[in-house]
Amino acid sequence: MQAAVRRQRREMDALWAEKAISVVLADPQVQRVSAQIQEAETQFGLELRTRLQPFQDRYDQAVRDGDAARLTGICPGKHGRWGRICVLDDGHETSMEEPHWGRNSEGRPIAWVGSAPGDW
Repeated sequence: MQAAVRRQRREMDALWAEKAISVVLADPQVQRVSAQIQEAETQFGLELRTRLQPFQDRYDQAVRDGDAARLTGICPGKHGRWGRICVLDDGHETSMEEPHWGRNSEGRPIAWVGSAPGDW
């Protein structure tokens, strides 16, 4: 009985959290800032493209070849909800001092720093 109550409580908490996030994300100022961040990340991605494109090419080849060993060495940084997958080597943030870099869901180069709670 208590397990069912706890599960129901978690489900209600998740619904309330989702609603709160939706309200915040709908705010015009939040949308404006989000658009500015997206623009900056796209510009940053374009600036780094010449130097980092070989990583994207290597990633694309590993996907085509089904090279699991190569793919497991790729950075786990993802913004899956936004269609981003970092194509740099795992650990690049500390060893190469590079931001996450890859393509966005439209296929354009993008660079971002840090992670988001929805990373997967």
